[in-house]
Amino acid sequence: MSAQPTQQPKVSEREARQVAEAAREQDWRKPSFAKELFLGRLRLDLIHPHPMPPPDDTARGEAFLAKLRDFCETRIDGARIEREAKIPDEVINGLKELGVLGMKIDTRYGGLGLTQVYYNKALALVGSANPAIGALLSAHQSIGVPQPLKLFGTQEQKDAFLPRLARTDISAFLLTEPDVGSDPARLATTAVPDGDAYVMDGVKLWTTNGVVADLLVVMARVPKSEGHKGGITAFVVEADSPGITVENRNAFMGLRGLENGVTRFHRVRVPAANRIGPEGAGLKIALTTLNTGRLSLPAMCVGAGKWCLKIAREWSSAREQWGKPVALHEAVGSKISFIAATTFALEAVLDLCSQMADEDRNDIRIEAALAKLYGSEMACLMADELVQIRGGRGFETADSLAARGERAVPAEQILRDLRINRIFEGSTEIMHLLIAREAVDAHLKVAGDIIDPDKPLSAKAKAGANAAGFYAKWLPKLVTGPGQLPRSYAEFHPAGHPDLSVHLRYAERTARRLARSTFYAMSRWQGRMETKQGFLGRIVDIGAELFATSAACVRAELLRTTGDHGREAYQLADVFCRQSRIRTEELFNRLWTNTDDLDNKVVKGVLSGTYTWLEDGIIDPSGEGPWIAEAAPGPSQKENVHRPIR
Repeated sequence: MSAQPTQQPKVSEREARQVAEAAREQDWRKPSFAKELFLGRLRLDLIHPHPMPPPDDTARGEAFLAKLRDFCETRIDGARIEREAKIPDEVINGLKELGVLGMKIDTRYGGLGLTQVYYNKALALVGSANPAIGALLSAHQSIGVPQPLKLFGTQEQKDAFLPRLARTDISAFLLTEPDVGSDPARLATTAVPDGDAYVMDGVKLWTTNGVVADLLVVMARVPKSEGHKGGITAFVVEADSPGITVENRNAFMGLRGLENGVTRFHRVRVPAANRIGPEGAGLKIALTTLNTGRLSLPAMCVGAGKWCLKIAREWSSAREQWGKPVALHEAVGSKISFIAATTFALEAVLDLCSQMADEDRNDIRIEAALAKLYGSEMACLMADELVQIRGGRGFETADSLAARGERAVPAEQILRDLRINRIFEGSTEIMHLLIAREAVDAHLKVAGDIIDPDKPLSAKAKAGANAAGFYAKWLPKLVTGPGQLPRSYAEFHPAGHPDLSVHLRYAERTARRLARSTFYAMSRWQGRMETKQGFLGRIVDIGAELFATSAACVRAELLRTTGDHGREAYQLADVFCRQSRIRTEELFNRLWTNTDDLDNKVVKGVLSGTYTWLEDGIIDPSGEGPWIAEAAPGPSQKENVHRPIR
């Protein structure tokens, strides 16, 4: 008889960190441009010349994109999806027939076997037709069952599930719980060993695709027992298994067609053969899956940027104010320039990361995280600027515009739809901490024991000796570099083009400055460094700007040498780099001149009720009920709203 499910575990802050640390990839077996960047080294040789896909991959990818574009133009009615808050079944079935569910699945299993580059181009295309469809496909392939199976599944699992996932079955990824977000150490869903199976109990929240999914990848805690290592473990679960209830289809401010729900497991039997990897490897599987899976979000952000640029161009040339098109007024023109330059840079970052993922010659865990962080933040800014450019029409819905005879431009919708990307698959705040941890990894490896209170004096002494040797070699290299030589990166200043070499020299100097700032902060705060989240966030944001600057320059040079809009690409890269430099300098100023300490004092006052008088004079329209829903294990008391699409 299997044991009864356990309640949510109580863990300390330190224990939670230890769980997250254990799930990290500990080693760097391949070079990383971004890792080197945070260490003060601009390793341009890792990304330049820009890697290129094989011609056969390009031909297959372009042929598929042509079919997908035709489908999007003739079969997808984005306005209908927005009105009905549902993707029509015939659209999803049409996508299945086109093979879209298997874009990243190998052809031996019935998939299309597209590269990461063309998978992302496809997501940008279909996401521009309707972002909810892009989210469905991304959740299915980027983080759903296919990706962890591809990386960690047995051959038997691949043979059993991948053909279904390539053509007919939709998958979902279930990690989050009502009271568990980015601290998975508190995961409450359990999978208790019982003979040749596990018995699963628990509740999962925000299960994108969960309402319509056929197969689920579920993270659950296996209790430690004789013969079982235990720990957070990944399982493939049939969505129609007895005991699974989709209790609610959630509704959001954007992505109205999203099939996102609450899923309850009550004594669900999962065959042991459906476990992915060993017990206790679930979080590592999830994080590794996300290394490239995160690229799907910036892909759709690039598509959104391209659409924002198109609408801004067309509207701002048609709308006149004070005798000339509004685009020619500087206040509006600066916004259009920002959208154009940023879209160019985001596409440069995305394509560079995607091609490196395809070649698998670099470790891109930081690059992919930076692409997700930077893409989601900048896309929201671009959409907000588009709404501002459109004025009152930007705030008006597309249906309302059409009803009074104007073009149905869903500017307010794109702003709502994009907003979730700053939260999906790791919020901006969590991405800052995740990237910061990787950025200081080299420091922690040589000096971590010095600031660890649990380490004995002997370990601290050894770490001190190692740190002295490391820093004696590393610190002098942060003083001078190619960025101080006026002829460095000369190939980025071809005749008749803007000078991009000046931006790469700035990036090289600034990378060293960033590394010096990080080292100074670690010396100053030591073990308290992890609490300085405002500082760490700015460090990461500077790194993101430098990565985007480097990618934009490399892409511009690629387009110049291939004769494809090279002059225009250089112009866009030049403008982006100059805009980026302004943001970077502001971030540096805020490293040491900020209100972080004062903010902490105010927060403590808010939480203690010191400022409740400031809340007087309003009516709170919120309803009654708990802040976090009860998620105790047990049988469901609700109707099952699961509806597989066939």
